[in-house]
This record gives sequence, C-alpha cells and structure tokens, in this order.
Amino acid sequence: MIKVRYICLTAAAALIVTLSSCSGTPTAENLSAPVTSPATEAVTSNSHSGHGGKEKININTAILSELDKFEAKLGVPALSNKIQASRPYGSPEDLVTKKVITQEQFDQIKDQVGVQEVALTGEAKDVDYMSKLGLMKGHLLVAQELLDQNQPKQAEPHIGHPVEEIYVDVEDQLNERKVKEFKTTLVSLQDLVKSSPKDSKVKTNFTSSVQAVDSAIAALPADKRSKPGFVLQVINELLDSANSEYGAAIADGKITAPIEYQDSRGFVVYANDLYKGISSQVAQADPEAHKAIDTSFAELIKVWPAAIPPAKAVKTPSDVTKLVKTIEENSQKVVDKSNTQAQR
Repeated sequence: MIKVRYICLTAAAALIVTLSSCSGTPTAENLSAPVTSPATEAVTSNSHSGHGGKEKININTAILSELDKFEAKLGVPALSNKIQASRPYGSPEDLVTKKVITQEQFDQIKDQVGVQEVALTGEAKDVDYMSKLGLMKGHLLVAQELLDQNQPKQAEPHIGHPVEEIYVDVEDQLNERKVKEFKTTLVSLQDLVKSSPKDSKVKTNFTSSVQAVDSAIAALPADKRSKPGFVLQVINELLDSANSEYGAAIADGKITAPIEYQDSRGFVVYANDLYKGISSQVAQADPEAHKAIDTSFAELIKVWPAAIPPAKAVKTPSDVTKLVKTIEENSQKVVDKSNTQAQR
C-alpha cells in the first residue's frame, strides 16, 4: 500500500468523552491499552479521527495503517483499501450493506468500528503531535536505508508517506505551533527520487527533509521532549503503529507486504532511539521496568534484521504483540509512578 496509511494515534488520553466512535476493545493481536496520563483529555468534535486501542477507528477518515488492524484481525487481503474505496459510511453497519465484509466478519470487529471523530487537548494533543512526526521520522529512516542500498524504487513510497499520509493530519498543529511549512520540501524530495534517484541533490534534499521534521518536533518544549512519562507515551504510539503494520505484512509465516514490513521497521527503530534518550532516567525511576523495556526492545529490533525483508519472518505477529505489550505495560508503571510523585 502506497497511499494514505499512518495510524491515527491514541495520544494516551486518560479522560475521554465517549461517543459511539471513541470507545472500544483492543485491536488485532490483542493490542494492549495505551499509556495514559491524568493530565490529558479529549473532547468530541468533527476535526479528527478516532485514536487508539480504547477508541473506535473512524472508517470515514482513518488512513490505511489504522485500517490495517481490521485487515490483520480478519485476515482479508487488501481489506484496508477496500474500506477506503467504499467511503463514505453513514454507520458502521454500512461495511456489510456495501458488501465490504460479511456480517460474520463485521461481528468480529464491530466494537472497534466508528464513524465519528474526536479532538485532542492538553498533553494528549502534544503526544499526538510528536507521534505523527515520529511516524514521519520512521518512514524517512527506512527510506534512507533503502537509498543507501541503491533501492530508490523501494525507498520512494516511504518518502511519499509523510507527505501523502501524515502531513495533512498534522498541518493544523504545525500552524498552531508556528512551524515553518515543509510540505514543499517533502514533495520536492519525493519528485526527485521518482525522476532522478541518482541526482546528487537527493542527499541534500533528504537532509533538509529530516531537519524540517526535527525542527517541527523541536516546537515542543525541550523539558517535555525529555520527560520520560511523555516520551514513553509517544514510544507506545509508534510501537502500536509498528505492531499493526507488521501484522498486515505477514501471512503464513512469510512477509507478503514488504512496504508494511519496512514501515514497521522504521517505527521501531525510531521508538528505540527515543527510548535510549530517556533510558537512564527510567532506570533510576524504576530499574525493574527499565530492564523489561530494554530487554523487549533488544528482542523487538531482531524482528527486522534489514530494510530488505528476509525470506521468512523472524517472529510471528503474535510474538511481536507480546513484546510490544511488555513495553507498554512497563511504561505504564513508570508513568503511574511519575504521576503519583507529581501529586505529592
């Protein structure tokens, strides 16, 4: 899948006004609930699609990465694209009436399907913002690997995803935070890789694109970006996306969707980089949780031995989900402990 596909993120909101579209059960592969913070909240509106494990996925606005959760759970190839192609939906049941899936299949996911939207505020909004930019970073990281291996055709979709999938969804926040527009930079890089992948300008434009994303991330206060509780929430959003992408990439023990495999690799690599930046603080706050997170990351990284997929999957989607869940659960312990100390 090369079109719209980033996961609409949970942003770890602890207080959510639930409508039919913003509550639900864990997604495919038993994804665990997102890390939450009592300092965050979300309110319903018509400006944003549903976020995360506790909320329903808005089938009218969710991009392919999020719809991949349904595809992975039901085991229906290209279901994400089919859902997208049959929009708009007046109700979740339209998936059946429009013959996108059968009633039996719908019954398996109905608690996760919604058609309404939520808007985020407070820390939840900041987590959502950095998580989206983190997805951009993940895409660019794996694109860089592929370019370095002289694989521009494989790199091109990952350069396209940030601008085709994510930018439009984060644009309002970029404007609010007075971040200089960089969509033009991303489009320029995408066009150059498509038309002249060996042009010396590719490297320069690539560097400019990465710097632009980093500058957007830097719009968040430095103390927030280094706060373990905040970063752990972002990490778990990235891992949730990676988990869903990996589930959609594997069939019968083989990697049948290389793009999803590569997307998930990029997200995990960046999440791991983020954790390294706060690992010493986490180790000091909760040594046991740190050990569990660090060990799980070490195992998780092995799932993607290279940007070019191996002939056989290293681990099953279920194995990956267990590792992600371990990281999320131990992250929650750190966040809870931090919140308790802050309330004293």
